[in-house]
Amino acid sequence: MLALEIFGLFLLIALAGVPLLWSLLVSTAGIIWIKGFDYPLETIFLSYISGVEPFMLIAVPLFIFAGELLSHGGIGMRIVNFTRTVLGFLPGGLGIVTVASCLMFGGVSGSALADTAAIGSMVVPAMAARGYPRPFIAALLAVAGTLALLMPLSIPFLVFAFLSGASMKQLGMAGLIPAFVAAIILSLVCVWYGKKTGCDNGSERASGREMWAAFKDAGPALVMPVIVVGGIWSGFFTPTEAAAVSVIYGLVMSLGLYRDITVRDLPAMLLRALRTSSVVMLIVGATGALSWLITAEQVAVELAAWVASVATHPWEFLLLVNVFLLLLGMFIEPLPAMLLTAPLLLPMAQAYHINLVHFGVVVTFNLAIALVHPPVGPALFISAKLARVSIGAATKALLPLLAAMIVVLLLITYIEPLSLILIRH
Repeated sequence: MLALEIFGLFLLIALAGVPLLWSLLVSTAGIIWIKGFDYPLETIFLSYISGVEPFMLIAVPLFIFAGELLSHGGIGMRIVNFTRTVLGFLPGGLGIVTVASCLMFGGVSGSALADTAAIGSMVVPAMAARGYPRPFIAALLAVAGTLALLMPLSIPFLVFAFLSGASMKQLGMAGLIPAFVAAIILSLVCVWYGKKTGCDNGSERASGREMWAAFKDAGPALVMPVIVVGGIWSGFFTPTEAAAVSVIYGLVMSLGLYRDITVRDLPAMLLRALRTSSVVMLIVGATGALSWLITAEQVAVELAAWVASVATHPWEFLLLVNVFLLLLGMFIEPLPAMLLTAPLLLPMAQAYHINLVHFGVVVTFNLAIALVHPPVGPALFISAKLARVSIGAATKALLPLLAAMIVVLLLITYIEPLSLILIRH
């Protein structure tokens, strides 16, 4: 089966330590050469260029720069202070504060790694002082940071919309309820952990005056997700325009209102955003070339026939997709994994009459989980560094949180209204 040959060659090259960009391009050229396909190599170049041409991809650097502004502009700090004032009295309160802060900050950053880094720098010292074990802090922070991928400014949603033709507006709205369900279940784990270990039995409930003061300080930051989500939902602006609105709003708040950064900080932030955007777009182009080969050789049709012989019902197909993506995520980062597999999975999802918006949420949540488990797990690497623990210790503490995320994945996969109720009303 050609699909296995392509993935086998790609994994062999990638696991040998070859950079991802070259792994994709060498796999494409290598399969053409090994199989003796009559395609000129110029076709790879042309498909690479066409992969990065679509106008909607202009939102990628805007999303990334908005995340830079929000990560360094004091917005995360005010969100954390507000959630601590409101929720800190609960058992496991600081853990719940971490989850809620990541959820709210994810609504304006759209990046799991930015979410983890921005919130982690503020909650790690407080949780450690309260007595939370540092491995658990790292694990919780990594998992909570992935909630950003289900929020309206999610970059994986943007890429899935580009690949599938699904509405980015609908994808952004479809992820909201799953994100809140995941946050609630993670919060319940925090309550259980706080009571079990005795590290956090809650603190005194804040007074109304303290809550009001925290709300006034965080109010402009809390309004931003409302503007973004409301603007997309109402159709006032497109998701691409929402990225630009986020940049402008972030500049106004960080430079003008909070004044946590200065104009002199902007060039460095732009440079970091440019570097990240460049990496993303290079990989998008390379996966475009491999996707062209997969399409030209009808690999999706071949794979669909095999899946149909194994999975006779949609639920069986979705189960296979979950297992496949979770395993793939152990070796490949989420965005390349989506770019690599979507051309194969989308025709099969349509053959099983699965709503593409719902399927996009399922795929994205699978890849969000992949962000936290080794050997790749970039979110876990960031959170472990912030918490100053080893990856091994953080991985052991990850188990109950990972089990909770698998439960959420199954709920999202098999209860379709969780994803679609907001876009059907």
